[in-house]
Order: sequence, then structure tokens, then C-alpha cells
Amino acid sequence: MTIQKIDVAYTAVATAENGRDGRVSSEDGQLDVVVNPPKAMGGSGAGTNPEQLFAAGYSACFQGALGVVARQEKADISGSTVTASVSIGKTEAGGFGLEVAISASIPNVDAATAQALIEKAHQVCPYSSATRGNVNVELSVA
Repeated sequence: MTIQKIDVAYTAVATAENGRDGRVSSEDGQLDVVVNPPKAMGGSGAGTNPEQLFAAGYSACFQGALGVVARQEKADISGSTVTASVSIGKTEAGGFGLEVAISASIPNVDAATAQALIEKAHQVCPYSSATRGNVNVELSVA
């Protein structure tokens, strides 16, 4: 697999303090959140966590990719939603890994069209490109 090169249009910068049990903020001040491990992983669950932040970013990005594809296909995706579920767990090698499930609800198209749209969006979405070949991503129509 070759590394994809891009013509950079924007760079987001965020800094973490104290890892999974601290704070994350963006350079422009638009994001400033407390992060804590979830209770399921022995943490307090008092703040958000990296998996929630990744799920938020992936779902928003995938929704944007869906919009690009829908415009190309002249499909009506008004009222659609995309939900990303990000799971973390131990790998066979002893480290930690992620799995992602993307579910899209597209009320104004039939199931076959919705499935085709999300498969095409998966090819366009930068998050999907970044995870391809490394993270299992399951797609479904809600």
C-alpha cells in the first residue's frame, strides 16, 4: 500500500495534556475538552474520550462524503444521519486497536440506493481512506 499524498487545504492542530486522563484543546480555541477513560475501561467517565472524539469526527466527515456522492448521483439525502460507533480493545499482539461501525439513515432513497451511496462515500471519505487496511470498518443502512 502506498502512502497517499495530498495538496493540503487545512491543518487542524490539537494538543493533549496528561493523555487519556487530562485535557485536549485546539490551537484556535474552538475545542477545549476534558478527557477521561470511560468507566468500561476503569476510568471515571467524567469527560469525553478519544474514541468519542474519533466517532464524532468520522461521522461528520462521512456525512460530508455522502453529500459529495449524493450530488454526483443526484440523490436526495436530506434528513439523513450518519452514526459512527468506535470500539477499542486489545489486539492479539497485546496492544490496543479500533473497530468502526458506520450506520447511515437516508430516508428519501430505497435501501439498495442507500447501500450504494454509503459504499461510494466510504471510497471518498478521508477518514475511511486513513483507516483502510488497518481498521475494520463495517457499513450498514439504518
